[in-house]
Amino acid sequence: MAAVQLNGIYKRYGETQVVHGVDLDIEDGEFVVLVGPSGCGKTTLMRMIAGLEDISGGDLTIAGTRANALPPQQRNISMVFQSYALYPHLSVYDNIAFGPRIRKEREGAFKPRIEAAAKMLNLSNYLERLPRALSGGQRQRVAMGRAVVREPAVFLFDEPLSNLDAKLRVQMRTEIKALHQRLRNTVVYVTHDQIEAMTMADRIVVMNAGRIEQIGRPLDLYDKPGNLFVASFLGSPSMNFAEGTVMSDARGTALVLEDGVRIALPEGKAQAGARVTLGVRPEHIEAGGDVPFNVEVIEPTGAETHLYGKIGGTTWCVTTRARPDIAPGQRMTLELPLAHLHLFDTESGKRLD
Repeated sequence: MAAVQLNGIYKRYGETQVVHGVDLDIEDGEFVVLVGPSGCGKTTLMRMIAGLEDISGGDLTIAGTRANALPPQQRNISMVFQSYALYPHLSVYDNIAFGPRIRKEREGAFKPRIEAAAKMLNLSNYLERLPRALSGGQRQRVAMGRAVVREPAVFLFDEPLSNLDAKLRVQMRTEIKALHQRLRNTVVYVTHDQIEAMTMADRIVVMNAGRIEQIGRPLDLYDKPGNLFVASFLGSPSMNFAEGTVMSDARGTALVLEDGVRIALPEGKAQAGARVTLGVRPEHIEAGGDVPFNVEVIEPTGAETHLYGKIGGTTWCVTTRARPDIAPGQRMTLELPLAHLHLFDTESGKRLD
């Protein structure tokens, strides 16, 4: 196992810089997820850790050794790709054994490791099959088995579940997390799926435009996002937002929206006259307050019901575990609990508390 440190890492392609001075310390045995929209630089950053992309500047350290110039095979890492990258003409056993054989290990030395990995990944009954005879989930397990057999210090996963259907993704992310809990290797995992990030990570690194926006434990980021980007990216359905001006009078402090809707704010959070963006998650909104809400769309999911309508000229979502007796076109009122309001500076996007 090994710790990984990135100090001022950046990447340029010609005159274009795509990763901007990333600083990140990954602890020995930690499961860290890099998450962000497509094109944010997360895969490029992982490929620099793997040695598949040159580092334009900064320092990469793996297990205490500067790794900038080390070739991939000397970094003691294994990578699982989005595509399974299996050899179609080789059996499961031979696919997993390909790496040890290339390294000229003795069959007697690596065969017990393959058998142990196959048992761990529920592949023992499939070792003689070709990849075309396997399901997508089984093929991904073979790719994981190939990585496990190498016994690396660091596992790198590059969107490994994106080719699977929804049910298999849920199953496989549970299996990957369970695998980490057994092996306790350091894991760096790249995804654009914030549900994967929330459910799998010890810590999440939220990236945007080649920069780190925020680092923290999943629930810490969810409960206290540091800026508007993180607040909007984490959560499904997304956090609701409304822009307005802070006003203070005898009734207290409130955010007044463009259409005149008044939303009560906690005292001391923002100065009167400031332009502020308010955020509140759909599941924290309650019925029965004084904020008007015209229901436009209703989405029952079984466990929850999502109600969509407009507040302050923008579409909001209200999530409830009840099954409200309401139809599209009807009006209701909402309560926005003070304890669950998030306030951001509209111009900078930064959190105000």
